[in-house]
Amino acid sequence: MDDIIETRDLTKDYGQDGIVTRALRGVNLTLAAGEFTAMAGPSGSGKSTLLNIIGGLDRPTSGTARVQGRDLSEMSGTDLSRMRRDCIGFIFQAYNLIPVLTALENAEYVLMLQGVPAREREERVRALLKEVGLEGMEHRFPRELSGGQQQRVAIARAIASEPALVLADEPTANVDSKTAKGLLELMRHLNEEKGITFLFSTHDQAVMKQAKRLIILQDGHIIHEDHKGEKTSSDPRNGKRFSPQPLE
Repeated sequence: MDDIIETRDLTKDYGQDGIVTRALRGVNLTLAAGEFTAMAGPSGSGKSTLLNIIGGLDRPTSGTARVQGRDLSEMSGTDLSRMRRDCIGFIFQAYNLIPVLTALENAEYVLMLQGVPAREREERVRALLKEVGLEGMEHRFPRELSGGQQQRVAIARAIASEPALVLADEPTANVDSKTAKGLLELMRHLNEEKGITFLFSTHDQAVMKQAKRLIILQDGHIIHEDHKGEKTSSDPRNGKRFSPQPLE
């Protein structure tokens, strides 16, 4: 199976007024196409930063990040935009819905950018909104939806085009446990039936349990992995064995 994500010695610094904060510290990560992986860790551990770099929304300070074999640092802004449009679906904790578009229009937005005919994209999105429990709400605007309903629209938008990769930042943070279970089942189905790769950032134990691979970050390092029951823990700063810390 081909690798869809590869990072090598990835670092990311944020600085202002001479004060530098290192969010990522030499992260090495490889994900094969078709994985269903969750990243967990305390707030500030680097999960969202890593997702943003993999998604081409941010640039690393050093090291490399590749998606489908392409080095993101060598891609132009236009190429990155095309990659995000055609290959990656995003689920943001803050929803990032367009306020002047209805639920249907938000969910079909990427399909419209891809040039999918109006009738086809509406049929696909209506079926998807029904699957995520929003039948009858297609023409409501984000302000007319609850937080959980807005998150369901965001998930529908991310998976509408069946991208190769979905990056999800806390996708179940604003929905109840029943809705979260249904959304996870839907995403597992897309993973298993369509081969879509999912990489989650999460604090949700339900997401961690559903994941086929669990990665734990702390202080910008990957400190622990559990892949198909094989557990490995190491501190990449010195190569010594490392005991995972409790999550916040």
